[in-house]
Amino acid sequence: MSDIIVKVKDRDGKLHNLVAPTDMNMNVMELCKAYELPVEGTCGGMAMCASCQCYVLSEHDLPEMQDAEEEMLDQAFYVESNSRLGCQLNLTDKMDGLELELAPESE
Repeated sequence: MSDIIVKVKDRDGKLHNLVAPTDMNMNVMELCKAYELPVEGTCGGMAMCASCQCYVLSEHDLPEMQDAEEEMLDQAFYVESNSRLGCQLNLTDKMDGLELELAPESE
């Protein structure tokens, strides 16, 4: 079993250090929900909504964005160049120390 730390800044600017298991096939959205951070994940992790959008603040080498994620972000609010969908970021050992910020809620 291997745990990593993912640092998440919530919408109020508070920083949370989340202990994340990498052996459970979890993604960032599921991790945030497990810690009761305000991430809805309305579509259940299918990249069909943007309620788990976050901004990547650190320089980690993350998996390349797939077409479904890119298409969803093309339609989302508050998209920045560092936007990703948390449901599309599966937790791995290489993500130790990853820093994220939750995007504002959609209107």
